[in-house]
Amino acid sequence: MADVDFTLRLLAALTGGLLIGFEREWQNKPAGLRTNALVSTGSALFVMLSINITPENGDITRIIAQIVTGIGFLGAGIIFKEGFDVYGLTTAATVWCSAAVGCFAGAGYFIETLIGVATIMGINYLLIPVDRWLQKRKKSK
Repeated sequence: MADVDFTLRLLAALTGGLLIGFEREWQNKPAGLRTNALVSTGSALFVMLSINITPENGDITRIIAQIVTGIGFLGAGIIFKEGFDVYGLTTAATVWCSAAVGCFAGAGYFIETLIGVATIMGINYLLIPVDRWLQKRKKSK
């Protein structure tokens, strides 16, 4: 992989993670800017490493499978329970999605990376009013 291609893929992953992390920080949620940027960037690095060290673009699916598992483990550390309430599920899912964005960017799928980032940010931001309405409805019963 050429240095320019490597750099573009890494920057795409970093930018996607930063945008997702910015939204999380804006909402005052844990695992914000740096966490999502690092997860996305790290995922891209692992994918590009796989591409570089195996012949004919390699089998990046092996590395991606391990990223999914590893980020799932990281996400489990974000989730906590207090009484009957569970917190951090959305943050853990967002970190998991940031890893997917990094995998897309690392594999060179720039349009898919952009669509993924927009979708993740849209879910986290645009569904807040629906979530609040459902929570109020649940508490009123």
